[in-house]
Amino acid sequence: MAQPALSHDSGVITVPHATSQALAAVTLLDARHYAGSVVVARRDEMAGLLSGTDKMLWNKRLKNLPPPTPEAYTVMCIGDRVIIAGDDDRGILFGVGYLLRKGPDAPDIHAAPQMAFRAHQIGYRFKNNSYDAFTLAMFEQQVRDLAVFGANGVQWIAPVSDDAAESPLFTAAPFDMAIGVSGLMKKYGLDFDLYYPQMGDDYTKPATRAAELARFEDLVKHLPKVDALYIPGGDPGHTQPDVLFPVVAAEAAILHRYHPRATVWLSAQGFDKTQYERFYALLAKEPDWLTGVFFGPQSRDPLPAQRARIPARYKLIFYPDIAHTMHAQFPVPRWDPAFALTEGREPINPQPRAQSHIVRHFADDIDGFVTYSEGVNDDVNKMLWSQLGWNINTNTDAILADYGRYFIGDSGFANGLTALERNWDGPAAGNDGIEQTLAFFERMAPSHPDNWRFEMAWYRATYDAYVRRRAIAERMREAQAYAALTTGDMSAARLALAATDTADISALRTRLFDLAGKLYSHIGLQLSVKLYGASAIERGANLDRVDASLNDRVWLTRQMDEIGALKDPLQRAARLKVLVDGDTPPQGGFYDDLGDPAREPHLVRGPGFATDPEMYESAIDGIADMTPDDGWRMAWVSYAETLYEVPITLRYDRLDPGTAYRLKIVYAGEGYALPIRLTANGVVLRDFSDRTSNPMTVELDVPQTLTHHGGLTLEWTRPDGLGGSGRGHQVAQVWLLPR
Repeated sequence: MAQPALSHDSGVITVPHATSQALAAVTLLDARHYAGSVVVARRDEMAGLLSGTDKMLWNKRLKNLPPPTPEAYTVMCIGDRVIIAGDDDRGILFGVGYLLRKGPDAPDIHAAPQMAFRAHQIGYRFKNNSYDAFTLAMFEQQVRDLAVFGANGVQWIAPVSDDAAESPLFTAAPFDMAIGVSGLMKKYGLDFDLYYPQMGDDYTKPATRAAELARFEDLVKHLPKVDALYIPGGDPGHTQPDVLFPVVAAEAAILHRYHPRATVWLSAQGFDKTQYERFYALLAKEPDWLTGVFFGPQSRDPLPAQRARIPARYKLIFYPDIAHTMHAQFPVPRWDPAFALTEGREPINPQPRAQSHIVRHFADDIDGFVTYSEGVNDDVNKMLWSQLGWNINTNTDAILADYGRYFIGDSGFANGLTALERNWDGPAAGNDGIEQTLAFFERMAPSHPDNWRFEMAWYRATYDAYVRRRAIAERMREAQAYAALTTGDMSAARLALAATDTADISALRTRLFDLAGKLYSHIGLQLSVKLYGASAIERGANLDRVDASLNDRVWLTRQMDEIGALKDPLQRAARLKVLVDGDTPPQGGFYDDLGDPAREPHLVRGPGFATDPEMYESAIDGIADMTPDDGWRMAWVSYAETLYEVPITLRYDRLDPGTAYRLKIVYAGEGYALPIRLTANGVVLRDFSDRTSNPMTVELDVPQTLTHHGGLTLEWTRPDGLGGSGRGHQVAQVWLLPR
């Protein structure tokens, strides 16, 4: 029986039955002040709400619709009315979302999702760049926004994970917030998935296992709704498969006491080669409590390889990292080190082309996705994934236009989002489009005050332009310093390096701080550790790297201090010559500054992002944890690396057969490292050896028998069979010099 019509600013919304999805749909429409007469109902109830010509036109359309499918909807105009008919209750919600995205001129459509699982992870935890400052009302708005773009669930990180138990920004206790958001998902009729890493030290100990099961039961029995349980093998966690499977089986039994229809998922993240084989062997026994496998970061077997080894009865869900730019599952290819050093691992990162490519690349092997996110920095990416989960062939620009229309009130905002992605394409100094992107947002700014999504894009555009201008200026200062050193004038060199930023650069810096304050106020985005309580710089706090040096000023100044302290003029002159010659190889020599895409001519890149988005077979440009302000050179800060058993490869052609060569190598990178072996044309030059310092310089001769044919292939590898992230062998600089 129809409920009473709900009044609306400019029309009527009719809700035939009071399901949570239908009422939530009305709430969405009413909140957006949709101007028009809208009839909202399930498909099987729509005819009873219409009469006369309207009913006839609806019945005609109904005959041409495919059979009802989960979450599908039909939207059509009949006269001055908009009809939203859901194939089921969720379909009502998603139909309303379509109308809100497209606006009054929405074309008639019948839509059903291609992927059954379309969810996004939310971590209410200290590491997160924004969600730890959210209130329950803010989470409700986030859920509504995701639903408008077609997401059907959220994955909630359990209160116990690889993080601090508390955040100074929490608005409620983690346990209470989990219960609150679970209740929200019940209200909207969407999935609440629980991400529950096994953080105990050793589950072979009865006491550890019992404590874990008791903690797990205390959580799930209080949650109003749990639709799925996701347990990673690692990242975080470290439980081997033979121990993990029985623990999860026990947890599944507990879960089903309170949530009988909940599904259960496992991943092989972090496992080494031997553990992977045990994982596959245990899957082959096809335990009934398991629904499927999810594939995420730190998986040494690629997704297609896992799909081939997993029994057909089990579904496979993608767990892609949409939040990070480096040291991650999908590093930005050939990213300028100046951006990587300053904007860091977790910046505001709309990547419409890259993310669309990733979805489409893996679509044939997955049943859906739960994206790995660390807050609002990846907001555009979330909405893209949500829509591409409905139809992977949806035009990316059309999704961005919907994003601009719904969130900003201007579909043209899409042009700014694509421009931000282009900002990171190639060296910053040579990318004039960065200035055009900034001008685009500056023109729009007066029309969009206090809109946090606009402010995020404007912040990124400002930061990109700031980095570009500083990179140009600091390289010029360094070039002037070296020019002075060629004449022995260290005073002039110091003066060149000490030059300050121009007024236009300082103005951009001021704007960054202003926008950062607004973003913290409006959405809890923590762009600074000191100012806004971010957990660490690498967790999105790139305001704290805004002044990072982009040249070798500190290192070069220290070199001049050492030279100036020498009493012997001949020694000073010799050291100055070495300093001035710098990295330039002599005639017949070769040099690679690995990690700088513009200065690594001999690096073998492999297939690259187009066919290898996770870079399993491709070289990766990376950035260390240090900065030039720590006394490191820019050339040491950047490095090349590869994953697992794939070697870092340099290849030289047309060498002089009559010349003997010597290698000079600088090993530098992050604070952890694995033993590295170096081979030349397949011959071991340096067997597995640890990095004893960071950076570390090694020099060794290349036997002339290896180069007399005119070619040389160098390969650096790490030990076989290891798990974890696959990283840990990194090379920063390589010279091949004539002896």
